[in-house]
Amino acid sequence: MCFFLFVCLFRTHFEALLTCCHETLLFFQPLKNEQMTGSRPMPSQMMIREIVIVRHPVSVCVPVNHKVTLRVRAEGTGILSYQWFTEDEREVPGGTQADLTIRAQKTQRFVCRVNDHLLNFVFSDWVKVKVLDIDKSGLPIDWQGEPHIAINPKSQKVKHGAKLTLRCAAFGIPAPHYQWHRNGQPLLDKTSDTLQIDCVKAEHAGWYLCSVSNVLEERWTEPVQVEIVEPVLAPPAHLTATDKVALLIGNLNYTSHPGLMAPIMDVHELANLLQQLGFRVVSLLDLTREEMLAATDKFIQLLDKGVYGLFYYAGHGYEHAGRNYLVAVDAPQPYQTENCVCVQRVMHRMQERQTALSVILLDTCRKWYNQDCVPSAITPLAPSGNTVYGYGTCEDAEAFEVQDGGKSTGIFTKYLNRHILQSEKVTHVLEKVSEDLGRDPLITGKQAVEIKHTVKEPRSLADKVRTTGHTRELQLRDVYWKQANELPRKKHLVFHCGVEVEVSFSALFSNVLVAFATVKPKGNHTLDCTVTLSSIPSMEDIFSQPGRSVEMDSLLFNKSHSPDCTLRLCSLQKLKESIIIKVDLHYTHMDTKLRHTESQQIDIGKPLVASCQLYRRKHAANDRRQESASAQSMGNMSNHKSQQHQTLAGPHRPYTRKAVCTAKTGITRSNEPEENDENEL
Repeated sequence: MCFFLFVCLFRTHFEALLTCCHETLLFFQPLKNEQMTGSRPMPSQMMIREIVIVRHPVSVCVPVNHKVTLRVRAEGTGILSYQWFTEDEREVPGGTQADLTIRAQKTQRFVCRVNDHLLNFVFSDWVKVKVLDIDKSGLPIDWQGEPHIAINPKSQKVKHGAKLTLRCAAFGIPAPHYQWHRNGQPLLDKTSDTLQIDCVKAEHAGWYLCSVSNVLEERWTEPVQVEIVEPVLAPPAHLTATDKVALLIGNLNYTSHPGLMAPIMDVHELANLLQQLGFRVVSLLDLTREEMLAATDKFIQLLDKGVYGLFYYAGHGYEHAGRNYLVAVDAPQPYQTENCVCVQRVMHRMQERQTALSVILLDTCRKWYNQDCVPSAITPLAPSGNTVYGYGTCEDAEAFEVQDGGKSTGIFTKYLNRHILQSEKVTHVLEKVSEDLGRDPLITGKQAVEIKHTVKEPRSLADKVRTTGHTRELQLRDVYWKQANELPRKKHLVFHCGVEVEVSFSALFSNVLVAFATVKPKGNHTLDCTVTLSSIPSMEDIFSQPGRSVEMDSLLFNKSHSPDCTLRLCSLQKLKESIIIKVDLHYTHMDTKLRHTESQQIDIGKPLVASCQLYRRKHAANDRRQESASAQSMGNMSNHKSQQHQTLAGPHRPYTRKAVCTAKTGITRSNEPEENDENEL
């Protein structure tokens, strides 16, 4: 029976009783609806004897289904009775004791009414049982109610003028108190579990953390950083590409010059990032001059009107008479312009295809051949306004690569990969790369990015591809691109002994294939099964040298994939016939205890770039004559022998990329760039 009916039935009886006893007792007025949802009821008159709550219940914050006990303690005349209510004015079933124990299912508020036999009553404070439906795996089994942080705030980058929200949530009995701090100073108005700033400004940047406390203990969250960044305007909707194509070349295993380490990781990581941007990527390692020219021919075939084309090179290089040259792995010692590939000629051919954007990125040295060389002034071969050159270093300077034991990378490509996914104008991305590289203490005063461009529109490498109206051209590019990226299908081999071996394939690069062999559940009569792979013809693994093999192996597969055997097939561009994979299964027969070997072969054809036949370039001789004529027109001396002698004897000789160990504290003045070894002949 509700409290209101109770008062009505017994009021007359108690008035008569009080009159007979000649006592002046005063009553509370009946409880009003608004009193149930607010603070404790206000008496209309003062009582001679009153009920005093000496301990109010406290709010709590607990996980779902946690058992909670709310306690109230009161003093008064005679035996006191209790009734607990929820915030919707409903009595809690069974809630007639000073202690209320519930299984917390949802967040709600509670209040307790205390009565004596004289019909006096008083209400406790309202308390909230807050329930968090979040992970409680870290909550101790013997938890006594001390603050336990379940949700920590996270670092954020927030645009200027946007809303900042940091959240911290903790269990606690009593419910914990929150206090946010910025840069070590308390924020007086930020005392809830959520910190929110509707319109952030530069002054709101800094390190934030939150203290969480109750009467039992105080705990702190880990500090998180809030960065305020200027909003980046999205590129105009009309700036789209009809397709995106990239050719990446990394040369490191030179026959006559110092080897490099970084191009393995540089090309692999950049290829993955460009694929995320929607580029069709062909990535190649260790190409001769003829292979580089043939790969460029295939690359040019993938370009067309409206296409974004990107050419990247990591390896040895130099600058001569205002032109940049890329050193092939078969370049003799010393090399000349006719032994290398001219970058400007590649750009000219890209422009001839009427690309919407042509980008060349070079992580290579640009040392001059001689002191009298005229500084370059790169100008577009046609006023198309769509070319970008990103040089890893400035004129007459070296480019460096970092080796820290576990990973090698060119310093320019290291910062390029950090920014290349951003949806900004491509020149702005390169400017950020330049700024980061300029702050690197390892190469201060030795390497600086140089950017040259004729871009007149805010085109970004992240622009979307729109193929409408270019379906036929897209189909042709599909044919060319798939030719260099087709993998052999997975094979399942069943041997006579009953053992099954699965052979699968993965492409590390467009000319590096990896075969994996995995032995499936063993047969009933075999023990100690092992498998080995080999190829016919035998493809030399040029990355099996100490140091390089570790980096290449790190690219093979994730930790959850552990095949029984792997075979790396390199330099597929040299392949002139189909590859046969020989699978040898070795096992011990359970009955005879003898060791046996069974073999099977798989014909995988010409995978990846092998099908492009880069060794059969049609116009190699003609291009060689053009390159030689171009070199002469740009200032080469007619007498090559005398020029070679002058180069060897003179102080200004071509340089190569030099490795820097990050374990060192820095580069000292005595640690000058090393010159190319071919000049020591």
